Amino acid sequence: MTRRNVHRGRLRAKEFFAVFRADRSKAVFIEAHVENERGMHKVILATQGVGHALPIPPRPSGFGSSANGGELLCLALATCYCNDIYREAEKLAIEVLRVEVDASAEFGEPGAPASRLSYRVTVTARAPDARIRDLIQHTDRVAEIQNTLRKGMPVELETFVAKQTP
Repeated sequence: MTRRNVHRGRLRAKEFFAVFRADRSKAVFIEAHVENERGMHKVILATQGVGHALPIPPRPSGFGSSANGGELLCLALATCYCNDIYREAEKLAIEVLRVEVDASAEFGEPGAPASRLSYRVTVTARAPDARIRDLIQHTDRVAEIQNTLRKGMPVELETFVAKQTP
């Protein structure tokens, strides 16, 4: 089954994600699936085929997501950094007790890319100040979402289906 066929059928998210996992043994494969119709907004996320739902209600109008893409982009920056602090701290035998990350973005007119992305971090750990600062800076250099955005890369619309209702 090709990606194109997945979009034509009515496959459940679990089946949808299974199609993309084939032959990707070395890469960490991350997926997001959104379904939306009046009064219903469903988000399913998966990493290496292990999925979970993220509850995000629909807009008050009933159509679309109550969280916009800019907010979710900021959430991706903050979540990636938070998780990576713990990962990198473990490698350095630093016990992290708390992480706070505030991410922000500035957008202009609809359709325009962000003109600014930034984040602020507070890390509380059982370690000398200098080691915590080094951990914070090191994590900034290895955080995957931050590095993806810094590198810049093409985003491809692989396929689409237009369905007309009677």
